[in-house]
Amino acid sequence: MVEEIIKRLEKVFPDKLELNFSTPFELVVAVVLSAQERDAKVNEVTKELFKKFNTPQQFANASLEEIEKEISSISFYRKKAEYIKKISQILVEKYEGEVPKSIEELEKLPGIGRKSANMILYNAFGINEGIAVDRHVLRVSQRLGLTKQQKPEKAEQELMKLVPKDQWGKFSNLLILLGRYICTAQKPKHSECPLYDLCPSREL
Repeated sequence: MVEEIIKRLEKVFPDKLELNFSTPFELVVAVVLSAQERDAKVNEVTKELFKKFNTPQQFANASLEEIEKEISSISFYRKKAEYIKKISQILVEKYEGEVPKSIEELEKLPGIGRKSANMILYNAFGINEGIAVDRHVLRVSQRLGLTKQQKPEKAEQELMKLVPKDQWGKFSNLLILLGRYICTAQKPKHSECPLYDLCPSREL
């Protein structure tokens, strides 16, 4: 069933995040900014932000006030500015300005949890280390009967057993888009869903 889900969703959605970035580091910044914020808003802010700062060195050398000013329209911008500056300093001091390619190292960065680390690894490097389970992936997976778990970490472990490892990142990207545009929390659009006939929740 999982292979069929991926096959159908690939015909409808691209295998990519809606966050705009041109380097792994830009993706890290965008992911930090996207917590409890719309991707469209993040893209609007990073379009100008990355013209001014777009490397760990530039962010590390910038003052916190400068970063805050550039991202002030984003929710929780002060805390996020702090995270971005600290991340930049760590990357410069410990990784020669490069984004690490392991989940363990990424999770040690401020503001980066397992979900974010999985997103970064797959979308920046093509590495399938786990499945990024955000609220959309969790909701859609539950509705499809793939997991009954309520906690993202436990749901991820179940999904990793069902989804082939080389499809983990793609599976997450596709389910995020399905959940965002069709299998919405309120009033899912059954008539538009490419998985309608497969879904055990369709009559609920």
